[in-house]
Amino acid sequence: MATANKRRDTGREILELVEKLHDERKVPRETILNAICHAIQVAAERHFGVEEGVLVQIDPATGQLIARLGDQDIDPETLGRIAAQSAKQMIIQKIREAESDNIYQEFSMKKGELVVGQITRMEPGTAIVALGKQEALLPRSEQIPGETHHLGERIKAVILEVRKQGQRVKIVLSRTHPDFVRALFQEEIPEIEERIIDIKAIAREAGYRTKVAVVSIDQKVDAVGACVGVRGARIKNITDELNGERIDIVRWNESLQILIPNALQPAKISEVFTYPRLGRAIVLVTDDQLSLAIGRRGQNVRLASKLVGWDIEILTHDELAETLERAERWFGQLPHASPELTTALIEEGFLSYNDISLIDAAELAEFTGLTPEQAEDVVMYAEEYAEEMERSVDEERRAAKEAAELEQQEQLEGADQTEEPVATFDSTTSFMEESTAEPEAARTTAQASPPPATDGAPPAPENTEAHPTATLTSTDADGGPSADASPALTESSDLVTTATTTEVTPEDHHEKP
Repeated sequence: MATANKRRDTGREILELVEKLHDERKVPRETILNAICHAIQVAAERHFGVEEGVLVQIDPATGQLIARLGDQDIDPETLGRIAAQSAKQMIIQKIREAESDNIYQEFSMKKGELVVGQITRMEPGTAIVALGKQEALLPRSEQIPGETHHLGERIKAVILEVRKQGQRVKIVLSRTHPDFVRALFQEEIPEIEERIIDIKAIAREAGYRTKVAVVSIDQKVDAVGACVGVRGARIKNITDELNGERIDIVRWNESLQILIPNALQPAKISEVFTYPRLGRAIVLVTDDQLSLAIGRRGQNVRLASKLVGWDIEILTHDELAETLERAERWFGQLPHASPELTTALIEEGFLSYNDISLIDAAELAEFTGLTPEQAEDVVMYAEEYAEEMERSVDEERRAAKEAAELEQQEQLEGADQTEEPVATFDSTTSFMEESTAEPEAARTTAQASPPPATDGAPPAPENTEAHPTATLTSTDADGGPSADASPALTESSDLVTTATTTEVTPEDHHEKP
């Protein structure tokens, strides 16, 4: 009777322990019971010096423990203190393993989802964020450039990575991943959460600029307008969370002829040529739109290329003509060259030896009409001379740039030589007395002053901004100025009065005060 009561008490204690661990660690009851049975089994085998034959069971309903070695019943209390400690450690280890598995499965399913946590401590370059009872890492590489965090701050991030490290689970958060922008859009814009608007693609350079392509499933809903919100309220909330990052909302279209110009906005595109075999698009723009299409440090075209999934090359009409002329010239040197081969390559978007080296000989033979052996010769030749062609192209561009700079410099020098300055004076200026300076001083002054008009013709107009103030010192027989009041002349004069400048006309010379 006493033994039965004792077993009932033991069973009740086991069930209470199992229930407590289940509530605290979120570990299934069955896993805890199996851990207890395994620990007692190992302890019994070590106690009796056997490797098998020990059977341990626990009734899930009553918690009653049954342990046997063959036909002999085993009382766990007889196993000793050391066996009990060993069993306890094994139970704790099994529970931790089960807890780690649960955490791994739980957060693995949330990968890419938005979570909100509180920063509990800061390590060098890394913020430790509490997600409930679990800690996560926000490395410096996954923080938006320019932002700073402090203890106790509540932040939003997406779960980037979940991996096991021994019995622990490492959770890595990110605020730079494109999925973070996607999650913010889903949180802020109900139409996206309700699947009325779909985000087709996101291209991002965290901290600087992001392009988001959206499309509306319901034709009555404007996808771009819904994302912007009334007076930009919705998009403002998102940009504030992104620390002022610029966001371009692009209207998605299945046609690349429409999507690529949309992705390159605000630049205006003249024409788009697509080459599916290379995954390349050549975009033509006018000269005044070139810098806008490329963007600062190539950011606009780089993000647009990521958004559409194609390589985008921005060219002006003159640059395209030069590129085609260069391609024709170099393709004429290929083995088995012919006008038909050159035309076939250019029509497929091949503009250099590097492009040819990226294709298989079999595929090249397919659209050029070459035999497999001839196509192999062409590919090998292109691979061998690709660097030489690139060097030649660079030299041509450098020479063209130097020639353009030299021509511009010559034009500027020619314009400077054809300009003739004009003397100016104010009608209210008092004239100084006749200069008695030596001829040498007069010649020095004339060099610093504009020359007098010849044959009775008036001097050429001069930009008055070059001489803010001037004084007419004397006149010649025809009424024209003999010398302007330059610094050299002012030093040799007895009296000079300077006033606001006015342009001299022929009438002014004859209407001498």
